[in-house]
Amino acid sequence: MTPKLLSLLQKVDTPTVCNAIEVAQGKRGFSDFTRDTMIPSDPKNKAIVGFARTARIKALEPSEEEVEVLRSRRMAYYKYMSNVEKPSIAVVEDLDFPKAVGAYWGEINCTIHKSFGLSGTLTNGVMRDIDDLPSGYPVIAGSIGPSHAFVRVEEINVEVNIFGLTVKPNDLVHADKHGALVIPYNLVDYLEDAIIKLIDTEKLILQPARKDKLSFSDFEKAWKSFENSRT
Repeated sequence: MTPKLLSLLQKVDTPTVCNAIEVAQGKRGFSDFTRDTMIPSDPKNKAIVGFARTARIKALEPSEEEVEVLRSRRMAYYKYMSNVEKPSIAVVEDLDFPKAVGAYWGEINCTIHKSFGLSGTLTNGVMRDIDDLPSGYPVIAGSIGPSHAFVRVEEINVEVNIFGLTVKPNDLVHADKHGALVIPYNLVDYLEDAIIKLIDTEKLILQPARKDKLSFSDFEKAWKSFENSRT
């Protein structure tokens, strides 16, 4: 991924990328995106773009494993998260979902992940400390809650599921307040042109529609041009 493409992906929202992928494919039907509503730590944050560093956690009930086993796995997790190819994003599945209660993503953990160079977090789990999360580290989560409960790492570097989206280690993820998607690697070389084409196509209808008054005949002409240009 070129710096130019990365900069562009950070500037556009996830719905734009979702549509642009279909432009690049030349057809509708792209489906590698989250289902249901997700919660951003700050709706004003830029999109998170990065290669997935994946893990699974649990928190609802105490673990039956030895404390030293849990501590060792936690350190292995942090070592894994610290060894990133930039840009990277933490994608962590809470296995307690839809009854997730343990807020793994708070001020301390987000600050640690930011210091490792990660661009943000995508999770179906819980976040907290909303007003104290580090600036420039977006979290897109399943819920907000007050407690860390019995949270611990269960697995590292595995395939995860976030609201119906399957994410494998090193998948290229784009996420924002709308949700997330996985960008197919075979389309990366075409994505920049597809995004630009999509934005230009939308102008065909948006520019006339944003006038103070749009007659039906003018709308009809604009819509025809717009429809002929879309995927």
